[in-house]
Amino acid sequence: MGADIHGHVECRATFGFTDDFDDEYTGWEAAVDLDFLYAGRSYTAFGCLFGVRNHAGFRPLAEGRGLPADVAAETRRPYDEWAGAHSATWMGWPELADADWDERAPEPPMTRREAVPDDWEPVWTVMRTLAGLHGGENVRLVVWFDN
Repeated sequence: MGADIHGHVECRATFGFTDDFDDEYTGWEAAVDLDFLYAGRSYTAFGCLFGVRNHAGFRPLAEGRGLPADVAAETRRPYDEWAGAHSATWMGWPELADADWDERAPEPPMTRREAVPDDWEPVWTVMRTLAGLHGGENVRLVVWFDN
């Protein structure tokens, strides 16, 4: 049975907007659904980034953190509704930008750069763009898996 990834790129906008009409507003907004940016299923990348199916033995960048306490309502709803959702975690832009992409996994020997295919680039581009506009500490990727 395969494992698929779901989630959102979230952002706290610094342009002074707030949502006074939403009782669930936390400051974080679901900026882009991951399904619009990534449609792959790379278990090597899932292991390297999030510790899911980590057969290569990477030290994952963001494993087992669960949903952030202040997760955006637009992210929480689909997670709560998804039967079988597991391995929720999140990663902020600063830790992604500062990751050692040349770090090697033990088996098979490969770098993070080699483990994460180019089809993740649209995700990184959106996060990088939002970080440039709102600051890196205001951008994160929140994900979960199903199988």
